[in-house]
Amino acid sequence: MIRSQQQTLASCVFFLSTATPLLSYASGFALIENSASGQGNAFAGAAATAEDASTIYFNPAGMAKIDHQQFTTAGHLVFPDAKFNNKNSSQSALVGGGPLTGDDSDGGQFAIVPNLYYLRPINSRITLGLGITSPFGLKTEYDDDWVGRYHGVTTDLKTVNVNPSISFKVNESFSLGAGLNAQYADVILTSAIDIGALCFAAVNPATCTASGVTPQQADGFAELTGDNASSITLGYNLGLLFEFNQATRIGLAYRSKMKHKVKGDADFTVPANANFLTASGLFTDTDLKSTVTLPDSLSLSVLHRYNSQFAIMADATWTGWSKFEELRIKYDNPVQPDSVTTEDWNDSWRFSLGVHLRLNGPWLLRGGVAYDQTPVPDSRHRTPRIPGTDRTWVSAGLRYATSDRWSVDVGYSHLFIDKTKINNTFESSVPTLAATVDGEYEAAVDILSAQLNWNF
Repeated sequence: MIRSQQQTLASCVFFLSTATPLLSYASGFALIENSASGQGNAFAGAAATAEDASTIYFNPAGMAKIDHQQFTTAGHLVFPDAKFNNKNSSQSALVGGGPLTGDDSDGGQFAIVPNLYYLRPINSRITLGLGITSPFGLKTEYDDDWVGRYHGVTTDLKTVNVNPSISFKVNESFSLGAGLNAQYADVILTSAIDIGALCFAAVNPATCTASGVTPQQADGFAELTGDNASSITLGYNLGLLFEFNQATRIGLAYRSKMKHKVKGDADFTVPANANFLTASGLFTDTDLKSTVTLPDSLSLSVLHRYNSQFAIMADATWTGWSKFEELRIKYDNPVQPDSVTTEDWNDSWRFSLGVHLRLNGPWLLRGGVAYDQTPVPDSRHRTPRIPGTDRTWVSAGLRYATSDRWSVDVGYSHLFIDKTKINNTFESSVPTLAATVDGEYEAAVDILSAQLNWNF
């Protein structure tokens, strides 16, 4: 009977969560916010522009176009809104099929995404670089007593990716790049447990009622924490950059999948009047482990300069989310079986179009739009932890160069997010836990970015 509750909790250890696709800002729960200069034109042409050291992340071959040492640091302020509107969320029919209690809630949480880059030309052909970014992550938090509390309350994912890179200039038109990625991930996830519904399945309704352990009236709580500190994940990225002429440039960049091996703890809280359910060892604090593969991606970008003042760029990025067929988690407590959650995500695409307009003096204006496709296939596979839907970006930004050595970028994006229907039934081997969250999300995201570039 513990299996079902653990399935829900376990399924979220890396499928992070509530606003994952709603509140993360690229495909699935990937974060594309890895430069403020790119933010200004919705990251259109990111693998081809190579205008500052953030090219280390988007296409390491672009480092060959920068002929001096450069230090770049950026920060992104994310203001998400994800209001859940309950329609007909209900308990399992085996415990009466009544409505799930609790209020609607907004899981959106303010977040800061930082980036740091440094590159150094070694000679006329070779440039070395280092990037530190956060390619996946989010923070979301619902009220503890909200209507979907059994599916999730809090999720907090942080990743740190250290990316040493090298570029090689084959000739004036063609360059290659490669990088090694070492990625750390840390996650905290909490969820309520319907102990009363479990009791109805494990004992009998009369005994449970006599003890005051009834559905939705005797909630427990679970917290899962984990990281991959004992086995840092390694991957790689590759890129090429080709100039047809001084006006037109094309970039191709690939980032490998990342297989994370997570270890951590599961901590359970059970109401005192339900302790008879834990006599066999159920809901006992235990270690856990899980393996999850984060997707690879491939980007094709084009930059075309019409003249010294005006340029247009475009980008198409594919992300291999179809690798997420299921998530399995194992517990050291032998009473608790593996938890398996089916995801069936699809590969997804992101398309963007942007412009640069250089004004007289130190100013460069940017603008861009993008369409970002969700990997979540349908409302049945959406959960309060993974309610992804399509997003449309509108972005603007500017660069101000105070001198040849210093420049500042700022960027702003508003993400228009389609209303998201959800009709997800809790996967469980215990039928009394098969509650259904039925409703709709209304969401939007605002992102404000700033970046400092230092040439020396």
